[in-house]
Amino acid sequence: MTRMEGSGKTKSSNKAQQPPEFLAVGRIVRPHGVRGNLLVAAESEIIQCIASETQVFLGANHIAFTVRHFSSHRDQYLLSLEALNSREDAEAYREATLFVRFEDTSPLAEGVYFHWQLLGLNVVSDEDENLGTLEEIIETGANDVYLIHTHSGAELLLPAIESVIKSIDLEKNLMIVHLLPGLKPSSS
Repeated sequence: MTRMEGSGKTKSSNKAQQPPEFLAVGRIVRPHGVRGNLLVAAESEIIQCIASETQVFLGANHIAFTVRHFSSHRDQYLLSLEALNSREDAEAYREATLFVRFEDTSPLAEGVYFHWQLLGLNVVSDEDENLGTLEEIIETGANDVYLIHTHSGAELLLPAIESVIKSIDLEKNLMIVHLLPGLKPSSS
């Protein structure tokens, strides 16, 4: 089964499959306690790469911090950063996005892809019909949905499930899909 790492509704701005410098891995929920600790909600499994002495970044300006301590806490995480020593220090980062550098992450497991790796792929059916280009990934509760812009200008929505997505070849810039009944685009 193909799994993706990424968050939010993602649109392709170009076909280059270059990694971003920063990956969003969580969101600061609120301060925790009085010593500057932060409660973090995970937005990616990559959050598990955070460890003591690593560097993380907060907010849209990617403010750098060194991790003092990081641990799971119920269904979230507790994060202690060297420069945050009081509840007031921590409060400034409420609702901020937590980032890590892409270069500091471990490789993904086989069959798991970042959204940026998939955007711009040519999509071909298993009957060798050129369908178009993967332009957007929409995250839903059950599975992602791939929005394909067809060559006729129409949009095709494909669920990112094993019975539809048959193979992904990043080197060939190709995704092969099986069109279940009802998914085939109408001929124009």
